[in-house]
Amino acid sequence: MNHQTLISDTILQMATERGADKTICPSEVARTLFPANWRKYMDEVRQCAVDLQHAGQVVITQKGEPVDTGNIKGPIRIKIVTTS
Repeated sequence: MNHQTLISDTILQMATERGADKTICPSEVARTLFPANWRKYMDEVRQCAVDLQHAGQVVITQKGEPVDTGNIKGPIRIKIVTTS
């Protein structure tokens, strides 16, 4: 399994476990998968989150509002998309 698949699967799992009303931080994913050097993987985690948003599986937010993935600056949160 490559890093991107592992990261994407972990984002989806953690966001699903957290629930539709809550968010996860990309650093939580990086720390879970790469505890010794998690900061090195932050850009990769963020990119996987963007890819998942483009696929309609998560929403990336800043200050509680959805963010334009082409213009992300600063901290983000990731929320699972649920279908009802």
